[in-house]
Amino acid sequence: MNVLVIGNGGREHAVVQALHKSPKVDKIYAMKGNAGIASVAELIDVDYCDVKAVGDWVDAHKDVAFTVVTPDDPLALGLVDELESRGHRAFGPNKRAAIIEASKAFSKELMKKYGIPTAKYETFSSYEEGAKYLESCAIPVVLKADGLALGKGVLICKTREEAKAGLKEMMLDKKFGSAGAKVVVEEFLEGPEVSCLAFTDGKTIKPMITSCDHKRALDNDEGLNTGGMGTFSPAPFFGEKSAKEVMEKIMLPTMSAMNAEGRPFKGVLYFGLMKTRDGYKVIEYNSRFGDPETQVILPMLKTDLMEIFEAIVDERLEEVEIEWESGACVCLVLASGGYPEKYEKGKEITFGDLEKDVVIYHAGTAKKDGKLVTSGGRVLGVVAKGDSIEAARKKVYAAAEKIHFDGMYYRKDIGIKYRDIAKE
Repeated sequence: MNVLVIGNGGREHAVVQALHKSPKVDKIYAMKGNAGIASVAELIDVDYCDVKAVGDWVDAHKDVAFTVVTPDDPLALGLVDELESRGHRAFGPNKRAAIIEASKAFSKELMKKYGIPTAKYETFSSYEEGAKYLESCAIPVVLKADGLALGKGVLICKTREEAKAGLKEMMLDKKFGSAGAKVVVEEFLEGPEVSCLAFTDGKTIKPMITSCDHKRALDNDEGLNTGGMGTFSPAPFFGEKSAKEVMEKIMLPTMSAMNAEGRPFKGVLYFGLMKTRDGYKVIEYNSRFGDPETQVILPMLKTDLMEIFEAIVDERLEEVEIEWESGACVCLVLASGGYPEKYEKGKEITFGDLEKDVVIYHAGTAKKDGKLVTSGGRVLGVVAKGDSIEAARKKVYAAAEKIHFDGMYYRKDIGIKYRDIAKE
């Protein structure tokens, strides 16, 4: 069959590469894709946040039998609803279900209502009320823009002054646009973090292998929040006991809660978790594959990804046995100088001789005058597998030294944190 993949980042490149291996898939279209995706897919220049335009394109291309919607924005805008209303098969949650990521306030209220462990919180639509609350609440505190903010709408504030300044940025200065019209003020939790993604058709939920993301721009988790500077899999501390706790107390209750609310979730449900002294708690939900978590998870998937997607759409996930490779995988993000703030585009990218088992996922790349150039903040994901996280990280850092573009920077400590925490 011919498949359309929506999106243009490193996550989409990983999805496209996985689908390219499937014997079920003949041709792949990507909207809008990037220079790396173009090597295995035909790029379509249509704004994927214009749901009607996407629907019209799919209507006009009768050869497309299946659409995979991966980014958060088109999911929240109802692209899956639009395609299904026109009789097309599409993978991803509908608009009613995608709200679990699109509104932090909704997800916090859902967890409170159904007893899913999370940090204590208050929600504010008024800057004055929020600022008054910050005068007496416990510090440190976490501020979260209610809406979608490209993974950057979270501020960890260590002082009261910092918290008030952050609230002003969100609500008055509109740093994150309309996403900050409402803000969730959350208690600060401590402990190791883990990304637990799961496939679900609303009836069955099957977890993927775990991973750990690095959100801060600089080493030792310093600097500004980003969309993710690297990741590794699996989480060193996450064993069978953790898996059982998370499934029983978080994953199954979340799936059931969404069903009870009349918002059955079909697609990939992302659980951003923290292991606290009181057990695992939900830091955030995403309604899709994570980025760059996908870049270390899909290379470890042995089962045909297209088979899983079809089973979810048809609500028969229970029938599919999902298998994973052993070992570990690491992804190192190479970023443009200045990211996550202002950065220049159009810098030529060059490569030395890379080892055959190193995979390069393109995120912000384009072709200009026959040359590969930068077109985004996160430019490339350097990925490698190994028998251990340490073996995999040695491969990616050796490869990174052979890649160059003006202003390129990357963290030097991806894959190090949590290695001294014992697995239960």
